[in-house]
Amino acid sequence: MEKTLTPEQLKLVTLESQGLTQNIPFGTGKTAVLNALEHLGYIQIDTLSIVERAHHHTLWTRIPDFQADDLEELVKDRKVFEYWFHAASYLPMQDFRYVLPQMLTIKRGESRYYNADPKVMEYVVDTIRNEGPKRARDFENESHKTGSWWNWKPAKLALERLFMQGDLMISGRSGMQKTYDLAERVLPSFIDTTEPTPLELAEYLVKTNLRAYGFTTLKQITHLRKGNDLKKNVNQVLQTMLEEGSISQVKIGGLSSAFVRNDMLEKTFDFKDSNIWLLSPFDNAVIHRDRIKQVFDFDFRLECYTPKEKRQYGYFCLPILFGDQFIGRVDCKAHRKEKKLELIHLHIENSTIEPELWFKPFVETMKRFAVFNSCESLVLTKVSPSKLSTLVKKELSRLNFKK
Repeated sequence: MEKTLTPEQLKLVTLESQGLTQNIPFGTGKTAVLNALEHLGYIQIDTLSIVERAHHHTLWTRIPDFQADDLEELVKDRKVFEYWFHAASYLPMQDFRYVLPQMLTIKRGESRYYNADPKVMEYVVDTIRNEGPKRARDFENESHKTGSWWNWKPAKLALERLFMQGDLMISGRSGMQKTYDLAERVLPSFIDTTEPTPLELAEYLVKTNLRAYGFTTLKQITHLRKGNDLKKNVNQVLQTMLEEGSISQVKIGGLSSAFVRNDMLEKTFDFKDSNIWLLSPFDNAVIHRDRIKQVFDFDFRLECYTPKEKRQYGYFCLPILFGDQFIGRVDCKAHRKEKKLELIHLHIENSTIEPELWFKPFVETMKRFAVFNSCESLVLTKVSPSKLSTLVKKELSRLNFKK
């Protein structure tokens, strides 16, 4: 028998599962970074640097003392690795075997991407085996040598193909510059490298989604993953979990079938409705736009790839979550040379919440975000509705970055 979940319950289940109901949900320091990754399943990597990059921002949101070095050290410690989830991502090393099906599919040639020259691939592997880890730019330099028989672009394509098919792994980064090494030298000896069965892969996807979000749907679990067999296996796993009593099927308006963890239905939430969270557009909590629209009635789209004249809100807007409601978004840019964080346009869209409740914690959060972006000042350019401008600017004027 299906249960009915209220919108308020659904919001709390989602936010609790995402680590957005407490100030320190995963602990502190490097341990917290690993805890967060293992709980969420992945953190998306993005190249845009209008503000601090998405993978750092997402972790900072949940780990107040987060340092980028913590993540880099976990990669060097072989506890975290990079691969493709639904996009380029950091994943916990303990989950390595679940990317093997995709790696092996590409290695068998069943992909229209990364059509690298086999001779160049062989040369790249031999070079890394004999000389140690390499960056793409190392092969760029190599191509300039007298008598070189290829330019660096085929070598770069070979690196990507070898990475995607699992022969190479990323052993470190300097900013967005990746360093590649042989997978056998990166993988810890204790890591299980047996390919999961289709049913095991489906179980991994189901349990990862339920752990990270509290509830899920077939559409969410199979997001960007093709194949009727996968859907069949996911359904089988869900039915088994229903029979075991670990999940329940629930009715949620607009969703044909949703599944929620029973422990979340029984949980009493320690929730502070005055918390402000400033989320990355690539944050796990908002990356599935349909889910956010369904659960929070918040229509969020990243507009940096939209022509300027067609943008409604701005180039790189960050969603603003106040308690369990999205109250708006803010288009930001870190001017790093001037050490200034500009709030290009603050859009407040929820008029049911009195400004006096949110504007002080919002300004304090923006101060923390400015510091996180190595900025020493905040400037507000525009507010909508404009009547809020004086209120917010007055509070901004009181900030002291020396504290």
